[in-house]
Amino acid sequence: MLDTSGRPLFDEDLAIFRGQVRKVFAQHLTPHLDRWEEEGVIDRAFWLACGDAGLLCPQVPQAYGGLDLDYRYNAVIGEELTYAGSTAGITLQSDIVVPYVIHYASEALKQAWLPRMVSGEAIAAIAMTEPGAGSDLQGVRTTARRDGDDYVISGSKTYITNGQTADIVVVVAKTDPDKGSKGISLILVEATREGFRRGRNLDKIGQNSADTSELFFDDVRVPAGNLLGQENQGFVHLMTQLPQERLQIAISGQAGAQRAFDEAVKFTKARKAFRQTVFDFQNTRFTLATLKAKLQAGWAHLDWCTARHLRGELTAAEASAAKLFHTELQWEVCDAALQLHGGAGYMNEYPIARLWRDARVQRIYGGTSEIMKEVVARSL
Repeated sequence: MLDTSGRPLFDEDLAIFRGQVRKVFAQHLTPHLDRWEEEGVIDRAFWLACGDAGLLCPQVPQAYGGLDLDYRYNAVIGEELTYAGSTAGITLQSDIVVPYVIHYASEALKQAWLPRMVSGEAIAAIAMTEPGAGSDLQGVRTTARRDGDDYVISGSKTYITNGQTADIVVVVAKTDPDKGSKGISLILVEATREGFRRGRNLDKIGQNSADTSELFFDDVRVPAGNLLGQENQGFVHLMTQLPQERLQIAISGQAGAQRAFDEAVKFTKARKAFRQTVFDFQNTRFTLATLKAKLQAGWAHLDWCTARHLRGELTAAEASAAKLFHTELQWEVCDAALQLHGGAGYMNEYPIARLWRDARVQRIYGGTSEIMKEVVARSL
């Protein structure tokens, strides 16, 4: 169980909420993890269970069926989800997609989709990455051409989380291809639109239960009212919301690192070699002691970032630094923990194997570690 003592940012109400999250995950998540890994997709029943328990999109205002809670509740859900060993796309919906709908969608779109996103009846995705454009969003080639009262969207996206199951997709497209980043817009596309197609559920190294897909837009016609925010201001909107996305990934990184560490401590204390436990070897204890110190600092830093985000003060550079630090820490801890498992660590029956596999992409999506360094460096 994730130890949350000594964190002043999370009060008694948050502790009660965390207990509820754990109960929901114990009943509706943990028993199905292995099956979802094999099937490559998470049951919609899990989304509905989370919605029924108030674990989806907690920041949505009450007027749209939400709880109108602050970001600490998102953080609790994200920590517990990753610590449970899951990569379900509920945090992508709650932390990354829903802010674009709250802040930039028309009233009609809010009324149509926010209540369903809160209940779990609607699953959302955001389509940024393309075969030829990853961390550099200015390089997207998908276009949205204005035609009367509609936009006509053409192009393709890849590596899209929730892609196989999404009911709505926030699409990053060029409404003025000649203007580079100043010609990008965000448009909401319903999966029922003619010309929208899902490609493969992509075969990944890890995070196998989180469906990740190719998406195709073959002259998909949507009303101009599906524009989120202002035309050609999409890049600005993305940059405004990216700090929360990168904070969410940092939260996942820290929780994943903690789970891997806890698995290593448990295993080395139980495993014997040369008439003593693996934990009794000085190398093991020193390795774990070093990781413990880094995790201790990591939790303090994460809470500092969350507190700044709650006050609206977390900068893009600070969020990027957080993603960089916590995902790199996650990989360091997961790799060391697997090593301490010895041959058992290479066996899928042990949780550390999945934790290690799932951790690798954290340093890539949401902006690679190298891009995070660039963002931080530019702020110096």
